[in-house]
Amino acid sequence: MKLLILGATGTLGRQIVRRALDEGYEVRCLVRSYSRGSFLKEWGAELVGGNLCKPKTLAPALEGISAVIDASTSRPTDSLSIKQVDWEGKVSLIQALVAKGIERFIFFSFLDAEKYPQVPLLEIKRCTELFIAESGLKYTILKPCGFLQGLIGQYAMPILDNQPVWVPGKGAAIAYMDTQDIAKFAIRALSVPETENQSFPVVGNRAWDANEIIRLCERLSGEKAKVTRTNINLLRTFGKLARLFQWSWNVADRLAFAEVLASGQPLTASMDDVYPVFGIDPQEITTLEAYMQEYYSRIMKKLKEIEYQQAKSGKTSSKNKPFFF
Repeated sequence: MKLLILGATGTLGRQIVRRALDEGYEVRCLVRSYSRGSFLKEWGAELVGGNLCKPKTLAPALEGISAVIDASTSRPTDSLSIKQVDWEGKVSLIQALVAKGIERFIFFSFLDAEKYPQVPLLEIKRCTELFIAESGLKYTILKPCGFLQGLIGQYAMPILDNQPVWVPGKGAAIAYMDTQDIAKFAIRALSVPETENQSFPVVGNRAWDANEIIRLCERLSGEKAKVTRTNINLLRTFGKLARLFQWSWNVADRLAFAEVLASGQPLTASMDDVYPVFGIDPQEITTLEAYMQEYYSRIMKKLKEIEYQQAKSGKTSSKNKPFFF
């Protein structure tokens, strides 16, 4: 089976590519920039130039393809709006799949998107789900709510480097999941008929709020966090101002996502019925504790190696700490 993967250079997309290649699938990636996707080619994926917002580029990319996994979304720094990428682009893609007779489609939405009509991206996700369901495609919709990878830059790195940690004054607990584990569900769906024309949450074993994550990072790093709490009303005002300028529309739409966190409603769901359908052992899923423990173990080992080399060479210790994952 040959797959076309969209959003392949992203945090989630690259893990889907890696998983698909490891399981023996032929993989083609739709990329806007060949240089940005060069690492995918090194892994063994085929690269083809194209853009969701340029429908004429989709047909060539779909030649010889059996299934499509769409992990793409607009970026805050894109010149294109969320509506252009996540709605108009997705509609063009789905129509192209139908025209080519490619039935199998894996799409990533967001957990409880239907509860937040005031958030542009989530309302678009909800509408896209409906459009897919009416398309005639054999679809599977997966609904994550947060990636463990994002916690490194938001919490782990600032705390270790004695920098401020910005958290919402009132935040929702979120059941984060490792993108590597989410990729398992995406690839497994291709071979499990029971997943066709169904939607599934793909979330971690429990929801964590900001305070719990901060305490965990403090314990693992041995550092005290400098916490700065943001005011939701200030974010709302900034979002409204950003809507006044076309160049900042994408920023405004992203800021609207703060409403999800401000609701105080946990973003989580039971996975008890999901694991058996996909044939995945929940014990194989990375927990937030294990993920953070691994990160800090690696970084602390690296710091000790640097300090040893500096002491050996007689150099003074640098204040700058290296971060990687």
